[in-house]
Amino acid sequence: MSEKILVVDDEREIADLIEVYLQNENYKIYKCNTGQEALACVEQEEMDLAILDIMLPDIGGFALCQRIREKHTYPIIMLTAKDEEIDKITGLSLGADDYITKPFRPLEMVARVKAQLRRYKKYNQNQSQKGDEESVLVHAGLVMNVKTHTCLLHEKELVLTPTEFEILRVLMEKRGEVVSTETLFHKLWKDEYYSKAGNSITVHIRHLREKMNDTAEDPKYIRTVWGVGYKMET
Repeated sequence: MSEKILVVDDEREIADLIEVYLQNENYKIYKCNTGQEALACVEQEEMDLAILDIMLPDIGGFALCQRIREKHTYPIIMLTAKDEEIDKITGLSLGADDYITKPFRPLEMVARVKAQLRRYKKYNQNQSQKGDEESVLVHAGLVMNVKTHTCLLHEKELVLTPTEFEILRVLMEKRGEVVSTETLFHKLWKDEYYSKAGNSITVHIRHLREKMNDTAEDPKYIRTVWGVGYKMET
């Protein structure tokens, strides 16, 4: 079955371009020109990924990202016409998994979509080859079930995006060890274009801390090792 991708952009030429390249990869595309159309669409269809333009005529892309994140954990890629760090950080902080700056290279866009879908499918497939003990990670009130893609903190569910879940999983598996930013990139995406976007990991870590009521200044779970990476406290 073809993965369903939501494309929201009021520039029809851009939306059409994205549609052509993704249809060539056998994805099913749902195009919307406004945020309201997009909200109606996600209520009717179960998407596998969303590509959202930041500048929309009604509901902004950031607000649309938030609304989608209230009910769904599939990957979200933000489109921005501005090459400004604040837009990228804002989108990631609101639950987006990646961002693409216009004008973009269509083949790079396709590569990013594929990378996000690979990771999302990985956590939604039945990992029957793993035993129950292998698929459950426990540490200091955190209980992560890799098989069911769920995470509890002191018996309360943590609602995590696929990217946040993967970062936390790697840190829990390597607890007590320092995991470099470069290693996290390789574990998550295995794509070279991420090597220049080290601040993306920083934003995802910050979002994780907020959800876990953790802080960089007095960490209970995730400690920053300056100039190197991060480690899960033991």
